[in-house]
Amino acid sequence: MSYLERNRHSWNVGAMSTSVWAQPVDKATIDAARDGNWEIFLTPKTPVPKAWLADIRGKRILCLASGGGQQAPILAAAGAAVVSFDLSDEQLRKDQIVATRERLSIQCVQGVMANLQCFPDKCFDLIVHPASNVFVKAVDVVWRECFRVVRPGGTLLSGFMNPAMFLFDHDEVESTGQLVVRYSLPYSDEESLSENRLKAKIETGQPLEFSHSLTSQIGGQTDAGFVITGLYEDHWYDDTWPFSTYSPVAIATKATRP
Repeated sequence: MSYLERNRHSWNVGAMSTSVWAQPVDKATIDAARDGNWEIFLTPKTPVPKAWLADIRGKRILCLASGGGQQAPILAAAGAAVVSFDLSDEQLRKDQIVATRERLSIQCVQGVMANLQCFPDKCFDLIVHPASNVFVKAVDVVWRECFRVVRPGGTLLSGFMNPAMFLFDHDEVESTGQLVVRYSLPYSDEESLSENRLKAKIETGQPLEFSHSLTSQIGGQTDAGFVITGLYEDHWYDDTWPFSTYSPVAIATKATRP
């Protein structure tokens, strides 16, 4: 089984859990979005600045690897024409559940974020890509595909994890609460973990992760042709991850296609 199929299965299972990324928004949130009062997230805690989001009514938006019944339904309720593209069938089902419940129009497409060949060139005004590229081995092709499908003058809003958080042994953090530097960067579950720890992670159904560098995350966007026009850092949504008390755990960028 490929790592992508493993991650697809992991997220299909995770979508049935209490994960904050798999909880569909309620009717009150959709009603507020219809009235123009809404927010979305690229990273765990801080909402996307309003200045990053112009009037989206009538705009064609790609929600890339952001299923779960959250961003896509909110944007659709706010008046956008939304396509939700995700590896996980169950996360897409969450989007469709909200769409059916609230009578929203959302096109749901299952696929790999690095392959958007089902979409023609220059067909989206905005791409919303919350922190999820940690689940793919290479991000350069993701940025190139985003550049291809967004229109000139269009925007890519992305979130990604701070690579530094992958220096630490997460099992040690969970068992002792201590931050112990264990790994070099770039980190890869497949290459960095011992055979036994990798086997245990797979057997417990956890998705495989890859750290990436800031060169590939930010430089990869500019190499693809984007211009970075905004950036902010963010912390974990609660106090359960000690690294977040010392440093931001995630980064969000706004990039424009000239």
